[in-house]
Amino acid sequence: MKRRLFLKTVGGAAGVAALGMPQLFGAEAPREKVEGLPRRVLGRTGQKLSVVGFPGLGLIHYEQEKCTAAVHDAFERGVNYFDVAPAYGEGRCETKLGIGLQGLDRSKYFLACKTKKRDKDGARQQLEASLKLLKTDHFDLYQLHHLVRPADVKQALGPGGAMETILKAKEEGKIKYIGFSAHTTKAALEAIRGFKFDTVMFPINFVEYYTRDFGKDVLQAAAQQQAAVLAIKPLSWGTWPTGVKKNREWWYRSVEQTKDIELAMRFALSQTGVVAGIPPSFLDLLDRTIEAAKNYKPLDDSAVAQLKQMAAEQGSIFLREEQQVALNLPHWTPVYPDSPHECC
Repeated sequence: MKRRLFLKTVGGAAGVAALGMPQLFGAEAPREKVEGLPRRVLGRTGQKLSVVGFPGLGLIHYEQEKCTAAVHDAFERGVNYFDVAPAYGEGRCETKLGIGLQGLDRSKYFLACKTKKRDKDGARQQLEASLKLLKTDHFDLYQLHHLVRPADVKQALGPGGAMETILKAKEEGKIKYIGFSAHTTKAALEAIRGFKFDTVMFPINFVEYYTRDFGKDVLQAAAQQQAAVLAIKPLSWGTWPTGVKKNREWWYRSVEQTKDIELAMRFALSQTGVVAGIPPSFLDLLDRTIEAAKNYKPLDDSAVAQLKQMAAEQGSIFLREEQQVALNLPHWTPVYPDSPHECC
């Protein structure tokens, strides 16, 4: 019996879960590869994205010449999904990516941007500035950025909120699809309940998942809404452990070895509804992730056992934000002062 027919016979996702296997909406075999890199359909949009997204934040570390070369190199290696936000270097990353994308066929890549503004006027100002910096007349995906508190979501979706600008911009042809990124479960679920988003960007990571089930509820809610999931921090190895010397000046530790990157990406891309993952913001890690993703295959018991062992006793990089929401701490209370998410 063919595998697809067998899974249907045992009851789809419920049958898969009963068999102790990963759910397969996100893990199904890719229908297309470009330069060896798989592409997946972005939920109900029908767009096809490379399973590795280009981390626009990574351009903060490099001069323009290297940024431009990296953008073109990634594109030539099959990456067609480029992600950036005004918060990344206070517009410097948008500027660098906008220059770097010149010379590429605009119809051949998928450009995603975001706004941390929650009000209608602020969002409009930021949207127009981003379009100018990125030298484009439209975004394929525009997202509410870094939702943490349910109150943030209500403000953005409510009367006079950023969503009014986003919907108007979609009518104007400046936005094709609408999504959000969130760092807490409560904010993500509030957003999913409040609007039928095309995409949900959320931390889908083996440490967070295996140590505290972080991400499970959001994956389930996104699947119910048929929203595609974009995984952030898929290579995170948690907080920097005490006594471990940092090999990078960054606010969290990443897996670095090829075999570990392959495992981490297998985890993220095997979860229900996940279409793509954004690697950490360093060009060498992007290079390794592109190569690792070419070898993608769904998780098996051996891989799960390895990942659980790697995750054991590692610290969560999102727990503090969840605790802030639970304790209703002031918005200005820093979580990780060296995180790029603390600005703009």
